[in-house]
Amino acid sequence: MTDVQTRADVDTRCEQTETGSRSTRRCVLLGAGGLGAAAVLTACGTAASTTSNPNGSDYAADPAPAGSKGAAAGGTTGGGTTGGKTGGGAAAGASLALVADVPAGGGIIAGDLVITQPKQGTFKAFTKVCTHQGCEVNEVKDGTINCPCHGAKFSIEDGSVKGGPAPKPLAETKVKVDGDKIVAA
Repeated sequence: MTDVQTRADVDTRCEQTETGSRSTRRCVLLGAGGLGAAAVLTACGTAASTTSNPNGSDYAADPAPAGSKGAAAGGTTGGGTTGGKTGGGAAAGASLALVADVPAGGGIIAGDLVITQPKQGTFKAFTKVCTHQGCEVNEVKDGTINCPCHGAKFSIEDGSVKGGPAPKPLAETKVKVDGDKIVAA
């Protein structure tokens, strides 16, 4: 069965010809549908922007991985590059940890860094963001810095990949000893 108007006396137009005349149900529904479509199109439209970036001002070409702490955490510490040896972790002279807290042959996680002491009196610092998928490493054990997400392992000596799926070494931040503290160099 079809729903087709076959009567000739039924007005199918939606124009009001007499003041005070009632609208047909069809006209009301068409008007409501038109308003709904206009609302959807307005919501989906783009706003004028004063920036040249069509993706918004917070767009990043190299976004941070899920679970990290924002775009700046995308594998770097400060101004360095993922896997490079020139990270900048903390401001020069900023205290990162106490010498007594970092065991020889091991390390600790302090803030955004992993601080290691591969040999007695030699201290290194690396980003704690894994170069595989941006998870944060959570353990320094048996000479490696370990990522819990997919099993990547990095050397405590130079941050190089020792195992797992990580494609690059951890970015290094230069540190030095100042009295009983390890500070950013």
